Amino acid sequence: MNWVKKIQLPLGFVLFSVAVSRADDRPNILFAFADDWGRYASVYREIDGPGTLNDFIDTPNFDNVAKSGVVFNNAHVNAPSCTPCRSSLLSGQYFFRTGRAAFLQGAIWDDAIPSYPLLLEEDGYDIGFTAKVWSPGTPRDAPYGAARNAFSAKPQQFNAFSQTATRSIEIHNLSVQEAKAVLIAQAEQAFEKFLRSRQAGKPFCYWFGPTNVHRKWIAGSGKRLWGIDPDRLKGHMPPFLPDVPTVREDMADYLGEAMAFDAMLGVILKKLEATGERENTIIVVSGDHGAPGFPRGKCNLYDFGTRVPLAISWGRKIAPNRVVDDFVNLMDLAPTFLEAAGTKIPEVMTGKSLLPVLEAKDSGQIDPQRNQVVTGRERHVEEARADRKPYPQRAIRSKEYLYIINFEPDRWPMGDPYNVSDSQIPDRYTLTNDTFVTFGDLDASPTKAFMLENRNHQAFRKMFQLGFAKRPAEELYVMAEDPHQINNVAGDDKYTEIKAELRARLLDVLRDADDPRVTQEKVPFEHPPFVETGKD
Repeated sequence: MNWVKKIQLPLGFVLFSVAVSRADDRPNILFAFADDWGRYASVYREIDGPGTLNDFIDTPNFDNVAKSGVVFNNAHVNAPSCTPCRSSLLSGQYFFRTGRAAFLQGAIWDDAIPSYPLLLEEDGYDIGFTAKVWSPGTPRDAPYGAARNAFSAKPQQFNAFSQTATRSIEIHNLSVQEAKAVLIAQAEQAFEKFLRSRQAGKPFCYWFGPTNVHRKWIAGSGKRLWGIDPDRLKGHMPPFLPDVPTVREDMADYLGEAMAFDAMLGVILKKLEATGERENTIIVVSGDHGAPGFPRGKCNLYDFGTRVPLAISWGRKIAPNRVVDDFVNLMDLAPTFLEAAGTKIPEVMTGKSLLPVLEAKDSGQIDPQRNQVVTGRERHVEEARADRKPYPQRAIRSKEYLYIINFEPDRWPMGDPYNVSDSQIPDRYTLTNDTFVTFGDLDASPTKAFMLENRNHQAFRKMFQLGFAKRPAEELYVMAEDPHQINNVAGDDKYTEIKAELRARLLDVLRDADDPRVTQEKVPFEHPPFVETGKD
């Protein structure tokens, strides 16, 4: 198979090839994937009960997909960083099997790795995308193959939702609803453009990937645009985050961007309904990892970093109103799409098709073998550490426990403090500059700035340590007692046997999947070309 050539690519990415002409009634595939959207949707408050941040978000369109089919309670990304997550999803493999695509910066795709969009195109699907697919990725002025980048006339605007809407309100005197409507309409126009250009008789595979949930967004936009009052979040923040006005507003703004994504999803679903093809369309909605700019979220293997929303519907082929507790890795989507399309699943794919789970009629645990998920991380921001080394982690999450191996505990998990090798960091930080530099694997944000400025305050010292300090070689959390994974019991003799069992289970999976971190004495992720220490 002739795949995308090995080149370094900037911004969005999809995989394409020469299509095989074939008229059939195979299902369409509509995949809506929000950047940095963790497990926050209003349908989850029905699952979790009151008292979580899901009490303050309304996502009627995600909920519509969930109630038309299946909502997954325990969906996780394979790696909580954009490129490795998407590399895993596209290839149907663990991220550490995707070569240099296992890293965010300096990623290059190996053309020997199959990916589901290209395989579907070769098998007769018409494929296209809007906004981000794989980062870095396809140049917007030169998409590969027949796939179409279905941007509207002003494609970037909804990717900066709160920024653009705020500017329209303040400069162009639009009302809040008018400003939002302009951006939401762009998503509809992009999908409509793709549908108009379809080749007759072909099923389609379309990816909608807005980046608005990723930073930066406008402070106060959650309340102004979406009615999320930060004051109402008081008493509901995760216990590892300061429950203070700055952080509450930051979280409200984040939830507002998720609501913007949901509003765009709504017009796409409406347009799909108008075609009469929803009944034969697999609709999948999810996010690529946890919240950016919040400690223990993005770039961390705690639930706040890896657990994501996932809803799937497919007309009458999937029984509605089901809540499934099976542990799902998003790499399972690639073989799911291929099996549904009748396309051969490559043997190299380590993900497992979800069709048996989707076609079942019950809720709860469907497949007893789906009782755990393995996640991992190598490097996010290249300059986060002075030597450009990764922070290698692997984890296994079951219903009862989260167990993490930190292979290099002497390194800083979020990057060097102020990009130096010791623990000395300046006394003061600003909201605009310094938070980009220090602890670079955590996105700059008001929350990060607040925690850095108040790291020695008695009320926040423990939270700062949880988010930024060095971590031991092993971490173990008991979910029933510690759902937010704050109390590490790896050193408690009471859990010695459990820890040993979880470590053995994790290493078995990694060895079977040929993870270089455990199967090779000279780990390639520690050396060029993965780590180019000679850069200026």
